[in-house]
Amino acid sequence: MRILFLGDVVGRTGRDAVVKRLPGLREQLRIDMAVVNAENASHGFGLSPEMARAFFAAGADVITLGNHAWDRKEIIPYIAETPRLLRPMNFPPGTPGAGSVVVVLRGGHRVLVMTVMGRLFMDALDCPFRATAVELSKHRIGVNCAAVIIDVHAEATSEKMAFGHSFDGQASLIVGTHTHCPSADHQILPGGTAFQSEVGMCGDYDSVIGMQKEVAAARFWRKMPGERLSPAEGECTLCGTFVEVDDITGLAKRIEPLRVGGRLSQTMPAV
Repeated sequence: MRILFLGDVVGRTGRDAVVKRLPGLREQLRIDMAVVNAENASHGFGLSPEMARAFFAAGADVITLGNHAWDRKEIIPYIAETPRLLRPMNFPPGTPGAGSVVVVLRGGHRVLVMTVMGRLFMDALDCPFRATAVELSKHRIGVNCAAVIIDVHAEATSEKMAFGHSFDGQASLIVGTHTHCPSADHQILPGGTAFQSEVGMCGDYDSVIGMQKEVAAARFWRKMPGERLSPAEGECTLCGTFVEVDDITGLAKRIEPLRVGGRLSQTMPAV
């Protein structure tokens, strides 16, 4: 099985690039499962239902969200009725939507996708480690799930790495989102789980993590409220992670970064 995970989509430039390129990437890399984090798709803050529909139409099997999940209020009724749109699983009980879903692919393979949000330097949600352990107790990789994909939406690299090692061998891919700058630590952990602490963003890298650089930089110089942040609108670099999974064990056989377009060095997984 081949999995493609695309990092945080930021603004119009990110949206347009994902919608345009994802169908071709699925065909070129023979992708069986595509997951997109889209929590910054709407002007950098949140996701609207019409944008979610466009990503699904382009080939996203599952969309994940993070700390900006509720920035667009109209997403609340939509997420409640759309199982393949996930908000972090460790929101309190009663929060609309869900943090995990089992998707049945063509051929009958069942894939568990889940997302959690970290707590270090972020909102104090329920414990992501305990929430994940409970969910994984219901699904065994290579037994009743062909693959398990976990999006860890967190600020601190240490928290993401601790999470990866905690659940090594229980997931096909554990990948970090939120900080928007792709890390070079993609690897297969000793237990067979593919891991990368930060997949990066799908957005304009001539920016401050996707936002217009002048306004963002001024906030650091002045330490005062200023103009509202808005996404940079130059050419997008599409950042993702490609993983090939063993069809019997559900564990990773290889992991490679993907970077297409824009300013960053280009890399495409081998077919």
